[in-house]
Amino acid sequence: ILKTLNSWFWWENIWMPINCTWADFVDRDGLVFPKPHQLYATIPYAFVLLIIRFFSERYVAIPLAKALGIKNVRRVKPQPNPVLESYFRECSRHPSQSDIKGLAKKCNCTVHLVEKWFRRRRNLEIPTVLQKFKEAFWRFSFYLTSSIVGFIFLYDKPWFYDIWQTWVGYPFQTLLPSQYWYYMAEIGFYWSLIFTLGIDIRRKASACDFMAHVVHHLAAIGLMSGSWCGNYVRLGTLVMFVHDTADFWLEAAKMFNYARWEKTCNMLFIIFAIAFFITRMILLPFWILRATLYQPTYYSTTPVIAYFLFNGMLLTLQGLHLYWGYLIFKILKRFVFLK
Repeated sequence: ILKTLNSWFWWENIWMPINCTWADFVDRDGLVFPKPHQLYATIPYAFVLLIIRFFSERYVAIPLAKALGIKNVRRVKPQPNPVLESYFRECSRHPSQSDIKGLAKKCNCTVHLVEKWFRRRRNLEIPTVLQKFKEAFWRFSFYLTSSIVGFIFLYDKPWFYDIWQTWVGYPFQTLLPSQYWYYMAEIGFYWSLIFTLGIDIRRKASACDFMAHVVHHLAAIGLMSGSWCGNYVRLGTLVMFVHDTADFWLEAAKMFNYARWEKTCNMLFIIFAIAFFITRMILLPFWILRATLYQPTYYSTTPVIAYFLFNGMLLTLQGLHLYWGYLIFKILKRFVFLK
């Protein structure tokens, strides 16, 4: 069954133009092509990024937070109590007064001590400002680095200025070392975000917003992995660059928000909003989506299945951008009209 599924998945008609086979993508005459098995390396790269994250948060983010005036609040842990812990986890974090009296009798202690235990236990669940700052610092560091490196990789490439160049010579476009490392770092980063979903801070957002992040991470990994297999690498690097150039402004705004630098935070958020609307609402739909939806028809009269898969995922991302753009617009509206 697995063999059959594997042969179906790698069927040439899904991934490449007519009259092309996987045999045509063997390295030859100085041409180097992306290979699907190279994507396995993104998993160990994700763990490397997690190690880098640990050290950067500990030795850079914490001192920076202290310099900005953010203090590490130490929470008082409640005394170990299996009965109260079981009730807290399985029943309610906010027991009613009658339940508190019942628990006090069961534990042979006063109502006041039970109330204090639940208050301290709830406080342990609330993330500290320092924890939030560390997470924002890590994402800021990655997005800023990837934006700078992405620009260095792309600024001298003809397809950075002329989107038609992404299709010249397709599918026999050689893979550059810079493109390889750009892809490995980006896919590894999104894997690392998925690995830490359970331990990262889940903010007071709606379940819809949390699921939007999950869908975004999975769609990003699927899109980058698929574009790697189909050798849509030129377009893939442009998509990654357009996304990262706005995100580090948001993370910077969060960091200064946690430090209570209100004016700096507001200024950075306005810059982020402008960058978001330029990159996600203008460049992505009218520049990149135009290149993926419209321009391939000039090179092939019969689009392959991958054409619909990749564009479907790009349109999914664009739908998320519209959702987040709506939230950003609401914040800007409150900022301008309600101060």
